Amino acid sequence: MSRKINGRLIAAVISTTLEETAVAAIVLWGLPAIGADLPLWGSIVLLVVLMLGWGTWSIWVYLKGSQALRRGPLIGLPDMLGTEGKVVSPLAPQGLVKIRGELWVAEPESGEIEPGGDVTVVGQDRLKLIVHRSGTLSE
Repeated sequence: MSRKINGRLIAAVISTTLEETAVAAIVLWGLPAIGADLPLWGSIVLLVVLMLGWGTWSIWVYLKGSQALRRGPLIGLPDMLGTEGKVVSPLAPQGLVKIRGELWVAEPESGEIEPGGDVTVVGQDRLKLIVHRSGTLSE
């Protein structure tokens, strides 16, 4: 299975190469310029360790960034109207409901709703959802 190389990957490779070049310049010319004289083997070991660490960090950041970019849009309150969920803690007057795998603070339109009850989102009040029992008409 072949993958198309995208611009982000090319930019990541170029920027990592430039960063690795800067690390090499600091170790080979910068340290001696400030009087930090290391033996040749010490410079090579330091350079290899720093470059491997920087390369590993760059790969990790690229992978996590790619994962975040592939993730779909996050749900929010405007998308919640009409969504159904389950009551997790008693809604008396407010408690928790689980909707789309997330816990939300909710309050019933009227009365109380026990845990395990099915609810539908009918509104919001700041970050709190307003719900009513599923299958019942709003009063």
